[in-house]
Amino acid sequence: MSKKNKQKFPYLVGSKWTARQKTCGWRHFQVINRQNRGKWVFAEIVASCDPNTRFWINAKQLKNDSLWQPGWKTLSEIQNPEDLNDDDFTLETFIK
Repeated sequence: MSKKNKQKFPYLVGSKWTARQKTCGWRHFQVINRQNRGKWVFAEIVASCDPNTRFWINAKQLKNDSLWQPGWKTLSEIQNPEDLNDDDFTLETFIK
């Protein structure tokens, strides 16, 4: 596949994320849909505990480590990220 036709964020749908701060009252989300709009890619995310809480964000925001962490993390993992082991997924696992 040529670089021009390479899909941005190929593993986005189905990926799980933890918000560093509560977002709409929740921290754990999953991407359920994606939409390409020109050069932009948007992700529809839904709260894991409340399917009625969903919203669209620019997928690039998920790269911002101060806002999001890949996977579902515990509160202690969010507060002490240095405690994570090497077996945890990196952001590059989900976004290439």
